[in-house]
Amino acid sequence: MSIRPYSVVRRSTASLGLAAIAVALLCAAGPADATGNAARGQTLYKGCADCHSINENGVGPMHKGVVGRKAGSVPGYDYSPDLKNSGIVWTEETLDKWLTGPQAMVPETKMFFDVPDAQDRADIIAYLKERAR
Repeated sequence: MSIRPYSVVRRSTASLGLAAIAVALLCAAGPADATGNAARGQTLYKGCADCHSINENGVGPMHKGVVGRKAGSVPGYDYSPDLKNSGIVWTEETLDKWLTGPQAMVPETKMFFDVPDAQDRADIIAYLKERAR
C-alpha cells in the first residue's frame, strides 16, 4: 500500500473544499454583480403592475425614465415627504437596495413590496433600464 493515493485524495478533497468556498464567495458577492436578463425582468415586472406601469402613474409612480431620475420627482404623483426629500437618484445600485427593502431605505415610504432574490432584482432592473427610457 502506498501513501501517494491517500495524499492525492487528501489534496483533491482540499481542492474541492477550496473550490466550494470560492463558489460560495462568488454567490455571496452581492447583487451588484448579478447580470440582469431584461426578458425575464419583463415577466417579473408583471408583479409590479398592480401598482406601477411604465408610462402612467397609478398606485405607484410611473417607471418611464426611472434609471437616472431623482426619487420623488415624477410630476403628478403624491410621494411621501421622506422619499421626496431623500436625495436618492435611481441607479442600478440604489434600485437594487430599494427593491431589497424600501422601508429600510426610507422608513416612511409608501412602498412596502420587496424582491428578496438578487437575480430577480437584477432582471427587473435590466428590464427597467431597457424599457423605461
